[in-house]
Amino acid sequence: MNTNNRQDRSINGGYNKPTTRDYSKQNTNRQQKPTTRDVNKSNIKQGNNSINNSLPNNNRNNTGNRNNINNSLPNNNRNNNNINSGNRNVNINNSRNVYVRPPVHPYPRPPYSYGGYRYNAYHPYHYHGYHPYHYGPAYHPWGFFVATIAVTAIIVNANNQKYYYDQGVYYEKSGSGYTVVQAPDGATINVLPEGTQTVVVNETTNNYYYGGTYYEKTDSGYTVVPPTAGTVVENLPEGGEQVKVGEYTYVKIGDVYYQPIVVDGENKYEVVDVTPVSDTKSDSG
Repeated sequence: MNTNNRQDRSINGGYNKPTTRDYSKQNTNRQQKPTTRDVNKSNIKQGNNSINNSLPNNNRNNTGNRNNINNSLPNNNRNNNNINSGNRNVNINNSRNVYVRPPVHPYPRPPYSYGGYRYNAYHPYHYHGYHPYHYGPAYHPWGFFVATIAVTAIIVNANNQKYYYDQGVYYEKSGSGYTVVQAPDGATINVLPEGTQTVVVNETTNNYYYGGTYYEKTDSGYTVVPPTAGTVVENLPEGGEQVKVGEYTYVKIGDVYYQPIVVDGENKYEVVDVTPVSDTKSDSG
């Protein structure tokens, strides 16, 4: 594919305001703010790619929720994605909600090991702060609740489940409105959203990237696929969080870890391949 098909867009940096709060009095109705949390001996939550809709009124707990979003408020009265994170320890299980495809080439350097996991990346780690990229007024992060969706929204079926799609955002019916969800693998659209970027996977394959979602060109259109380990993107959407893993700080979008890197003098992010260590005694942490 021609890698020049991407639409160039500048990165505005977003808004990242550090905060300090008392976790004994958590406010579950607060506005989203990027945070940093210490993953000490842990962190990839176990789950699957299906959305849990079995509870009434969508009052789902945080199990399997990509951003630990608090959906327990009455009548889904949430004013944002209410990320539940902070300087705390969390548990890692041996599986991820979002499958990351294996890398296409062997890694040239040993992984960073900590807490029973190996974090592989092609590029050297180079810290730079997480500044969510603003995709425009039509974009909402995963977990965002809206009372109505645009009349231009279309119905998309994936994994025997119905979703609503509009301008790069996927919704699920939720009580009296709609909740933004992660793009389901296998969902296919005919036209990519404005601002989609082309990212190189290997010598013969490109993906199309928009707001944390990856697409591949198929006979029927553009199909949502998991990210491939090693893929480099220029920006990350709202709704992520900075996660401290030993001496490294990654950005976590859903359950995908991104390593901050620098390529040709520009700040970018690489999809990290996270694998369990067979012998935890070899951890550097």
